[in-house]
Order: sequence, then C-alpha cells, then structure tokens
Amino acid sequence: MLTSLQNTLVKQIRKLHSTKERHKQELFLLEGTHLLEEALAVNYPLAVVCCTSQWQADHPVLWQEACSRCDRTEIVSEEVLAAMATTVQPDGVVAAAKRSDRQTQVPFTGLVLALETVQDPGNLGTIIRTAVAAGASGLWLKDGVDLDNPKVLRASAGQWFRLGMAVTEDLKATVEQSQQAGMQVVATLASANLTYWQVDWRKPSLILLGNEGAGLSADLVRMADKQVKIPLSPGVESLNVAIAAALMLYEAQRQMIDQ
Repeated sequence: MLTSLQNTLVKQIRKLHSTKERHKQELFLLEGTHLLEEALAVNYPLAVVCCTSQWQADHPVLWQEACSRCDRTEIVSEEVLAAMATTVQPDGVVAAAKRSDRQTQVPFTGLVLALETVQDPGNLGTIIRTAVAAGASGLWLKDGVDLDNPKVLRASAGQWFRLGMAVTEDLKATVEQSQQAGMQVVATLASANLTYWQVDWRKPSLILLGNEGAGLSADLVRMADKQVKIPLSPGVESLNVAIAAALMLYEAQRQMIDQ
C-alpha cells in the first residue's frame, strides 16, 4: 500500500490537477467509480488506477477488470487518495488516462456543436452530457476550458467517452469546412429574427455557441447561414450556455422524431 505523499507516483498524479501538467505528461485525471466504469466500458486506455483497500473490497469485479486493462494499479491509503483527487470527498478510486488516445474525429454530418471560448467546466461537461443524450454527432471546441479538465469529466457524468470531440485552433476554418460539406451553420444571437424552433434541424447542422459573458464573436455570427434567438421574458438578459445548447439539441431531436 502506498502511504507516503512523497511517493513519485502520488506526486505525478497530484500534478494532473493543472492544465500545464496534463499537457506535459500527456495524461488526464479520472475520479470516481462511475467515470472508471465508463472508461472501461468503451475500452479507453488507462495508464494507472489507484484505490483504497475499502474500495477494492467493495468493487472486486471492477478492480479485476481495471487490473487486466491497465498498465499499473496500486492500493493507496485514504490520505493519499484524498491528496490525488480534486473532489472534497472522493469515493475511493482515481485513475490517469492517456490524452493522446482522445478521440479526435468529428464528422461533418448530423448535428454538431461548436463552442467558442466556453470558460466554465461545469457548462462544458453538461453540454457534452446533453449532446450524447440528444444524439449529437460531435463537438468542436475553440479556446476556453480544457476538454480533459477534471470538472468537465465529472459534469459529463461519464458521457465524455461517448462523444466525438476535438479542439480547433481556427474555428472559422472549421465552419467553412462544415459549410463545404453541406451543413447549415446556425448562430445563437439575442437580436436574431428567427426563434430556434423555426430552423429545419433535420438538415445536417453546426450550432455555434459563444462565451458565457461575451457570446459569439462578430466574425462567426457573420459566417452563419442562420441566426436564431431563444425568446426570453422581459428583464431576463440571457440563458446559461448549457441550457441554450439543450433547447436546440432537443428541438432537433423532436423534429427528427416527427418527420
């Protein structure tokens, strides 16, 4: 059992709390039983799994599966596990997974989200979770929070592993590619004339969503084939970006079902 906070592995995993170290080590952190189950369910490559002896006793089948699929497994003390995790009350298991194996293929078909400078990891994780639930094809991300931020993975409730996602350095070029592939590009804009349910979402579509405070950049708004708004009662300035995404995703699903 690893009991020292000065152990090399313990230090290595603790460093994964930072964006810089995740990029440097090419690893990211998975926390909790559910995320481990989801990673194993899709055979996502794991570098190391650490758990307490109590967790091992409570989850013998999952532990055996992790041991058979992972480069390294370790039993650690509760103090060490708490130091490795970013959560206040970890449930007894953490893992490090390989960033280089993150799926990066996002199809230019179906329903795809493109997020510009979304800053809140809870918002991004919720959008990912909702996108999978509503049957979206994928997600592009430009700047903002890291895809493999621990809070993003937790907020996605494990659906992070089930959506094609990629980071784009040039979102305008990505928009142009989607248009060339025959997708309609829909931008969210408070001053738009169309409401989001007036769009024909049965067509392959790219939904542009912007920063929580500033919204979409003017260049991306101009590139869109359609601009839509979400009607709001007087005095309400805007909706949370994750809620806005959910409304359009489920309107698209409703139209698909009714066609």
